Amino acid sequence: MKLLNEAKHLIKDNIRDYGMYIALIVIMITFTILTDGLFISSRNISNLLDSAGYIAVLAVGVMLVIVIRHIDLSIGFLAGFLGAIAAILLMQVGMPVYLVIPIILILGICAGSVTGFLVAKIGIPAFVATLAGWLIYRGAILLATEKTGTIIVNNDAFNAIGNGYIPSLTVVNGVHLLSLIIGALAIVFYIYSMFNNRRNKIKYNFEVVSKEIFILQLIFVSAIIGYITWILASYNGLSWTVIIMLLVVMVYHFITTKTVVGRHIYAVGSNPEAAHLSGINVSKITFLVFGSMGMLSALSGILFTSRLQSATTTAGTLFELDAIAAAFVGGVSAAGGVGKVTGAVIGALVMATLTNGMNLMNVGIAPQYIIRGGVLALAVIFDVFTRRQRA
Repeated sequence: MKLLNEAKHLIKDNIRDYGMYIALIVIMITFTILTDGLFISSRNISNLLDSAGYIAVLAVGVMLVIVIRHIDLSIGFLAGFLGAIAAILLMQVGMPVYLVIPIILILGICAGSVTGFLVAKIGIPAFVATLAGWLIYRGAILLATEKTGTIIVNNDAFNAIGNGYIPSLTVVNGVHLLSLIIGALAIVFYIYSMFNNRRNKIKYNFEVVSKEIFILQLIFVSAIIGYITWILASYNGLSWTVIIMLLVVMVYHFITTKTVVGRHIYAVGSNPEAAHLSGINVSKITFLVFGSMGMLSALSGILFTSRLQSATTTAGTLFELDAIAAAFVGGVSAAGGVGKVTGAVIGALVMATLTNGMNLMNVGIAPQYIIRGGVLALAVIFDVFTRRQRA
């Protein structure tokens, strides 16, 4: 009984963090039942994760932008434009993949830095600056693709980024061994980081959950990681898109939780004036966040172009709205200063799960938009409610 009460209090006190995970699990179970198990099949889960990859990458970047109380509307068409540039460099210029990818990422950083300069140094509101970028990159895509309309990418190495899978050491009864090993290492890393975090909290006299609850947390999360890994390993293994998505999460989670820059980002988002008075260079942080957003937009463009194996005039349409929706569903606060990298990715998975499940059920496109809009509204209402409860 004591254990149950502690679990209830833990969920109640951390409802912002746990709510999105609970929602994702409930949605997945619901669609699994409604589709007679088709939703949870290895093939569908693999396709779902791959289709969510380019939005999840954008969601991580836009989450940080919202944390510092700004917005970026240009990221969708920037991703589409840079994806088109990648296709041109590959197919018309003849450059190798290992040169094209870093060039596109650098161009993304430059584009994001220009936006950051306009916002941080010139003082243009982010909404206006990025709306201008939205129009510019929309026109740039049309210019880049005006000759052919669609640029087909016939490059196996590049297309493998969005459609390929990591090699397997061996296949045992249809299961990819390397994917299982990576999943096992992920579980070990998770358990180690949780023990290390708990030890540090105890060392500095911070409050921690009981050993029983802590062990239950480890078992629950490890079981989920193991199950998802098994599902994917039973199909074609982990895709390169999933690997890239995981690397982005790991890098940005480390930056936001373990570095001075990460602490400064949240300080600026919580109170820009106080952050400035405490010696934090607010303009520099703004510049860095928008530069990072540009790089992630470039990576998103690479993933999308690779998945489609082509660059089109409509690439990037509504990407920014999907990413912003994913960030809010993932727990970022409209008031700034609150948000997690893992939350943004979970938000992207929630939105992708809704779309995937409704497609499997043959739900019309109009109801899909209405339902997704309702989920976004509920996420923001939830954010407002939790902030009022803590006030």
